[in-house]
Amino acid sequence: MSKRDYYEILGAERSATEEEIKKAFRRLAMKCHPDRCPDDPAAQERFKEAKEAYEVLSDPHKRALYDQHGHAAFEGGMGGGGFRGDVDDIFGDIFSNIFGMGGGRGGPRRGSDLRYMLELDLEEAVFGVEKSIEVPTLIECAACTGSGSADGKTTTCHTCRGHGRVRMQNGIFSVQQTCPHCGGSGKTIANPCRDCRGEGRVHDERTLSVRIPAGVDNGDRIRLTGQGEAGPPGTVPGDLYVEVRVREHAIFQRDGDDLHCEVPIRYGQAALGAELKIPTLEGEASITVPAETQSGKLFRLRGKGVKSVRSGRTGDLICRVVVETPVRLTRAQRELLEQFEATFEGADAAAHSPRNSSWLDNVKQFWDRVTS
Repeated sequence: MSKRDYYEILGAERSATEEEIKKAFRRLAMKCHPDRCPDDPAAQERFKEAKEAYEVLSDPHKRALYDQHGHAAFEGGMGGGGFRGDVDDIFGDIFSNIFGMGGGRGGPRRGSDLRYMLELDLEEAVFGVEKSIEVPTLIECAACTGSGSADGKTTTCHTCRGHGRVRMQNGIFSVQQTCPHCGGSGKTIANPCRDCRGEGRVHDERTLSVRIPAGVDNGDRIRLTGQGEAGPPGTVPGDLYVEVRVREHAIFQRDGDDLHCEVPIRYGQAALGAELKIPTLEGEASITVPAETQSGKLFRLRGKGVKSVRSGRTGDLICRVVVETPVRLTRAQRELLEQFEATFEGADAAAHSPRNSSWLDNVKQFWDRVTS
């Protein structure tokens, strides 16, 4: 049996934000979690299905693969490991709501993930580039080396006894949550650092070098592990996601791995045929325009598009010729065109304009139907 669409499972639009995806899964988990529906196998199956969908759609990289290839992207182990951390965060929130308690998972949280929008020229996206970016973030406090203590001394939290978690009892249920006194670190500070006020981190701006691989496109994300915000003392920093935005190009438009461009040609070139020089991202190329070419005809240059960052396949350059009407005619040019146009008068005029003749026939049939 084929798998259901992940967006359909969660009841979310394909354009849903990360927060909307999270809320959609949370609603389903509240209804179908096995602890709430122990005697309902159907609900447990729906929960399992929703969990699988969320683990893919909550991961930007996996979601991009799924949007492009569907379930086939993860067949045979493709797609990498799960995004378990966020699923656990959701469960923590759910149980907090069920039992009326604050906090989620036990232990201190990691630093927050950050997102950076990076604009690239088309050439940079196609061939790859190394960029320096400046990211405002929270970093480890240099004065206390991230401990939050001015003298480097900490004491064991008396509330959780250094575990970072406390156990809350509610009826027959027992749930662990982050210690509200030490924030999950298991330590307390008697003499807080003046620079960070005991937080262990300060606001700053970092300059990072980002290597953009060749072939990226709008919406692609590059994950820099550990380059997000610093976490509370004793925790690991979050990640930085660099999201690509490609600027519009004066000549080319990108469609997947293919490039498209319009090539203006003169009336005489279209009628008599011509050899044209065409720009590509790698230099100049030639196309042969045969005689009697009509405006809008497409010419495909194989392998002159974009090399995919995922499959390694190189797309094509597709040129659309557009016949231009001449402007600013001299008197001699106008007289020549008038003489040329006069040659189309007569019974054989239709033979030179097949599209015009068929169009007139269609118009006549249309008016016959309307007036009959």
